[in-house]
Amino acid sequence: MSMRYRPIRLAFAFALLHVAAPALAQDPKADAAATYRDIEQTLGLVPGFFRQFPEFGLPGAWQEFKSVQLNPKTELSGKVKELIGLAVAAQIPCTYCVYFHTAVAKANGATDGEIRESIAMSAIVRHWSTVLNGTQTDLAAFKGDVDSVLRMAGEKAKSAAK
Repeated sequence: MSMRYRPIRLAFAFALLHVAAPALAQDPKADAAATYRDIEQTLGLVPGFFRQFPEFGLPGAWQEFKSVQLNPKTELSGKVKELIGLAVAAQIPCTYCVYFHTAVAKANGATDGEIRESIAMSAIVRHWSTVLNGTQTDLAAFKGDVDSVLRMAGEKAKSAAK
């Protein structure tokens, strides 16, 4: 972004925030209390980590958690979501997240083998990301290689199916 336009965009963002701010939270304490009730109703208790979150942001954080991670009607199954969470947690690294996503992945039917494979995939991606970024591999050439490999694999699969 040009430095010439940056102050204008920042001023616009601040003006918009001041106009929208009153509508964001009517009563943060009441919103947090209602959110705590919903968390307890959903989970059976309010885990301590939710109480560590600022009350003014809690309703949005809980809504995000509930509508994506806990929602059984998303494109990804609960098991797949938790295996992804575990793979990311292993890379951050976050001991709390690794424990959480491992336990919840198992509760969603993940096997020990699937858990190990998820972690191995995160390590492989991290490894090759380090190689590709460190060597500054040309992105266009990389994409061309990937597309060629996939095209050839598709052709082999069609030949094998005949």
